[in-house]
Amino acid sequence: MLIHDTDAAVAVIKIGGSVLTGMPAYRRVAAFVAERLRDRAGEKLVLVVSAEEGTTDALLEAARQLVETPDPATLDLLWSTGEIRSAALLTLCLHAMGIRAAALNVHQAGLVEDERDRGPGRARLRALRLRAALAAVDVVVAPGFLARSAGDGMVSLGRGGSDLTAVLLAAGLGAARCELLKDVPGYFSADPHRDPDARHLPAIDFCEALAMADAGCDLVQRRALEAARASGVPLVIRALEGTSATVVG
Repeated sequence: MLIHDTDAAVAVIKIGGSVLTGMPAYRRVAAFVAERLRDRAGEKLVLVVSAEEGTTDALLEAARQLVETPDPATLDLLWSTGEIRSAALLTLCLHAMGIRAAALNVHQAGLVEDERDRGPGRARLRALRLRAALAAVDVVVAPGFLARSAGDGMVSLGRGGSDLTAVLLAAGLGAARCELLKDVPGYFSADPHRDPDARHLPAIDFCEALAMADAGCDLVQRRALEAARASGVPLVIRALEGTSATVVG
């Protein structure tokens, strides 16, 4: 059984590390997923998870306590433990709510680095195993931030790389959009944490989002914005709770 490339069949949702702040947060995400499945009968979900906030920096610091300049391939392996932990814990929360869910590792998810590609994505989706998992369960939880390297190891996709993972999976599965869950409901005219008068922007285009990234706004990884524009996948940036969002397209 194949999952048809329609929005009703599959949705890709990235859960950011700023959302995953502890066990209560995992339960809130699981409740969000349960409500989503009730509201959209028949929809299959691919959840792309980041490591919990601060985990990647903590792992890097631990590595530097052992060696001044960590080997990049070994560091990618170490970093992967953060995303794998998030994927497993969220899947267990979904199981506790009676939701049919499966957690995948980096190799099972199917993103493979393409060393010949110098485009914004630099990875391609081999979706056979991911589609097989989607055929068996309602929710697949995959680690973000990493892809399989050409040598069958792992390679990181840069700071904020879970955004890129989600975009590439959405493009490869033919999803109509890619949803990114953050700690804010999308883009604002200024940093809402610093400026109480910042205006929420319900819609912007990719040029505006890329200009914001160039100006220092790290809400969405720049490579993910470039990949979404190149593949024609609109982005929906929102918080876990509330209805406000920004559509980038």
